[in-house]
Amino acid sequence: MSLARTLRLHSNDNLLVALETIEPGSEMAEGVVAAARVPRGHKIAARSIAAGEPILKFGQIIGFATTDIAPGNWLHEHNVVMKDFTRDYAFGQDYRPTEMALVPATFQGYRRANGKVGTRNYIGILTSVNCSASVATFIAKEIERSGILSQYPNVDGVIPLVHGGGCALDIKGEGYEVLKRTQWGYATNPNMAAVLMVGLGCEGFQIGRWKEAYNIAESDTFRSMTIQEVGGTKKTVMKGVEAIREMLPVANKATRSTQPASELMLALQCGGSDGYSGITANPALGAAADLLVAHGGTAILSETPEIYGAEHLLTRRAASRAVGEKLVERIKWWEDYTARNRMEMNNNPSPGNKLGGLTTILEKSLGAAAKGGTTALTAVYEYAEPVTEKGFVFMDTPGYDPVGVTGQVAGGANVLCFTTGRGSAYGCKPTPSIKLATNSYIYTQMIDDMDINCGDIIDGVSIADKGKEIFEHVLRVASGEHSKSETLGYGDAEFVPWTIGATM
Repeated sequence: MSLARTLRLHSNDNLLVALETIEPGSEMAEGVVAAARVPRGHKIAARSIAAGEPILKFGQIIGFATTDIAPGNWLHEHNVVMKDFTRDYAFGQDYRPTEMALVPATFQGYRRANGKVGTRNYIGILTSVNCSASVATFIAKEIERSGILSQYPNVDGVIPLVHGGGCALDIKGEGYEVLKRTQWGYATNPNMAAVLMVGLGCEGFQIGRWKEAYNIAESDTFRSMTIQEVGGTKKTVMKGVEAIREMLPVANKATRSTQPASELMLALQCGGSDGYSGITANPALGAAADLLVAHGGTAILSETPEIYGAEHLLTRRAASRAVGEKLVERIKWWEDYTARNRMEMNNNPSPGNKLGGLTTILEKSLGAAAKGGTTALTAVYEYAEPVTEKGFVFMDTPGYDPVGVTGQVAGGANVLCFTTGRGSAYGCKPTPSIKLATNSYIYTQMIDDMDINCGDIIDGVSIADKGKEIFEHVLRVASGEHSKSETLGYGDAEFVPWTIGATM
């Protein structure tokens, strides 16, 4: 009888990971016999574990046993609990300078007048408030219906980026500042050729104040209007369509040219994670991020609640103590934020994550942090702040994928890699999203959504080789090749700025 397939991730671990569903009585490596049915991706006790003893995966604590656990027993919510424990931040202890690539990689991108480089060439319709969301959508639909886009082959499309806020907020508060940064970040993302901003007129988020804050002037690539000033819905739609028609010839002048990979800013994201995420796709994406950094580019790790408990692995790589302490400060902010909203950090993982084998946020975070590779942490940014530092950086965002990605794109990300084990249906505009499946089953099951299968790492493909495959795919997508989510048409509804604070 063949042994059931399991995996030991670290010599100090007191568990094995099931690579297939294991039935009771099945024999595994190290002489362990399954005492219960264990789903694939879940954990099995590799030895006796006493009540209160830490559960170790990746050589790190992911929880504590709530009872005595015999070898072969399934480890999950029924016998594992999260507890706080001291973490050694050891600021900068593992810092190492990055060894740069001898021959820089290149891609075909759009060099903008301000020196930034885009991977796409969109015209965006931003909205100051939810009250102008329908008008923005009407304008985009009129442009599409007219067929005029066929005359401008260098323009990827006209996208209405609407949201649910913009009013009933404290205009001197944190929520306003976050929305202000997010809107500016999208307006200046290098994947945007031109922008139309549409408002109602009486909202809290005043377009005039926003333009003044960033010294924005009306031009052939930026226009703004409000429904009340123009004279109602129909007139605003007509004026908006006219503005887009005037922008199209200007946007169409942009052409691709050879650019260094150092101009790429890669957003690192995961969603619908499972027990394979930290074993396959996430470390493989980390290897790709290392390659990009070695070529002078930027990789942005985010989702602060999903590095909770693993932040000490990042502070050790900090380029300075100040960088490491800023990350810890954001962790403390989240502890306070969740406490005052009567929540707890361990309400993450989601039910789907747990079905996929993740038991605590500590376990999920260890896997999520692997997306950040191994290079030095050079900077920590607040949500939607412009990312100016090269190398591996962190941006404080929620773990909710659309909100997290919105912050990264506002920061300047011009390409995105998104790992998923349960099968996330997500796409992004104006930034192309590349989907990485953590296991071969979901890759096959959702083949129209998944770009790369990382499940073959379980079958022997190395993390390094898969990282190279991902990096080369990023260069092709950055050069214009469509990702699966782009082919499906995703991205119009995924603009979700972070709403912080009370709705008044």
